[in-house]
Amino acid sequence: MPNSVISEGKTTNDAIEKGLKELKVSKDMVEIKVIEEADKRSFYNILAPRVVKVELTVKENVKKTRKVETKKEENSTINKEKRPTNQNQEEITQAVKAIEDFLSKFLTAEVKYEVYVEDYEIYANIQGENVHYLIGYRGETINALQTLVSSIANKNVTAKIRVYLDIAGYRDKRIKTLEDLAEKIAKTVIRTGKSVTLEPMSAYERKVIHSKLQSQDKIKTFSKGEEPYRKIVVALKD
Repeated sequence: MPNSVISEGKTTNDAIEKGLKELKVSKDMVEIKVIEEADKRSFYNILAPRVVKVELTVKENVKKTRKVETKKEENSTINKEKRPTNQNQEEITQAVKAIEDFLSKFLTAEVKYEVYVEDYEIYANIQGENVHYLIGYRGETINALQTLVSSIANKNVTAKIRVYLDIAGYRDKRIKTLEDLAEKIAKTVIRTGKSVTLEPMSAYERKVIHSKLQSQDKIKTFSKGEEPYRKIVVALKD
């Protein structure tokens, strides 16, 4: 089994996920190095698709423990995971078709889209020239479109289907912006001792902030308010 791989994807997360599958490890078990980010051509140029290359190397301590893992332990882990039934799989296939039908009618001919399934989750990527109108101010339009597509996918299903929508690589860029903001706010709170309340965000964006700061020793985060004005508060731990 290899200890290091170079993986490619349309986004950084996509490349990382592919590398993790090849190595058969989780994200916390590897060191990640971005070798090649999106080239300098426009994200909106569908003739020059975005490609990101990352190198994933299994951490030294993981190499040692992985050698002594038994097949019994691996099977035990698999059994604990919730796997969809055949009926769920059929529903996912129907959900993909429903999303494709919607996008084919909703988008213009110049805009291209791809809908695919990974680990029982649906991913919809939209690419094309001048698709910024589908993103909107601070992602308001893409978030609304995400909600709409999720509703379409989850109509008449027995178990919730997760749907992730991205437009011209916006999600990756937004995640990076939010993570940088989270780190900056955390430093401010530690320095001043005063809590900071961020502007209203979607549940998806709040999750990014929470996840980025959850390992902080001195910082805690919590949400307050009602949708769509729910906000994150970053404060010192008691």
